Amino acid sequence: MKVTVAMDSFKGSLTSLEAGNAVKCGILEVCPGAEVTVIPLADGGEGTIDALMPYIHGISKTITVRGPLGDAVEADYVFEPIDKCAYIEMAKASGLTLVNPEDRDPYRASTAGTGELIKDAIRSGAEKLVICIGGSATNDGGAGMLQALGAKLTDRNGNDICPGAIGLKDLASADLTGLIGRNLDITVACDVTNPLCGPDGASHVYGPQKGATYEQAANMDSWLNHYAQILGFDPSEEGTGAAGGMSFALKNVLGANIRPGADIVTDITGAEVLIRNSDMVITGEGRMDSQTVNGKAPYRIMKLGRKYGKPVYGITGILGDGYEACLEAGFARIMPLTNPTMVTCEAIKSVTETARKLIEEIR
Repeated sequence: MKVTVAMDSFKGSLTSLEAGNAVKCGILEVCPGAEVTVIPLADGGEGTIDALMPYIHGISKTITVRGPLGDAVEADYVFEPIDKCAYIEMAKASGLTLVNPEDRDPYRASTAGTGELIKDAIRSGAEKLVICIGGSATNDGGAGMLQALGAKLTDRNGNDICPGAIGLKDLASADLTGLIGRNLDITVACDVTNPLCGPDGASHVYGPQKGATYEQAANMDSWLNHYAQILGFDPSEEGTGAAGGMSFALKNVLGANIRPGADIVTDITGAEVLIRNSDMVITGEGRMDSQTVNGKAPYRIMKLGRKYGKPVYGITGILGDGYEACLEAGFARIMPLTNPTMVTCEAIKSVTETARKLIEEIR
């Protein structure tokens, strides 16, 4: 029996590979002769590059950059010298986890550190970039990144605007003549379809997660709309609201292509070939509910399985509201953990036990 296991992370307790290897242990307890292949699964958020490291065969480089609130942080990216491709994760330089919950401030949080990672990659010889933009602390529309790459964003007195979304309210002009990076092949890993502005935009939908009040979200939405007008791009375009508008700047100013993060991960790991040659597939994440079928990573794995007529089973920490939509979409079965927990060692044990129980029941 050949089994492909592609588990997303259980946020706060298990990485993708920890969850996958726990499933593998449960399978082998029941079927010791099974051929089980574990591959990482991610959607472009925090941990994506680390999960892909075994498949990239690149060199990790760590530099000091400005964190979301301007303090110095150590952030790394991966450079693959043969393809001259750099893999950059926004969360490492501008991520929400870099800010204490009580200090979250989307007015001041800047994407400058991510821009500094990009700049270093270009100086190292990168001609292609893969940028994962999930998990950001920012809402500045990528303005800090553009400034780090040489753009001049100034107020009416010709002074550089302040870092963060609050600087956009004073933006009077944008000079992109010194901007580097526009000649690169850039792919952005992003599963968000929200526009930059409006009721479904970056500020109103994701701003509160980053510490914004309703009033602050409304202000930032107005400032981002002004920013888009200065740059000359449409703030209502689908997909430009990801990571506080980082996707807006990457797509419109740097010419990046936006792709679902899970698709990028499955391409790099060779998931489709493995699934095609498997007898069954197991995937899952910390919570599976009605939102899972809206393009989340386990759903994309399930679609690959269905493409080749393979049964796809789900293992999840919690079965949320509307999980039946996953079964209707094509999952053969979804099994919640026997003992949901946030403690890593206990979570590994629980995932292993659940996988064993699943295999016992379906074999």
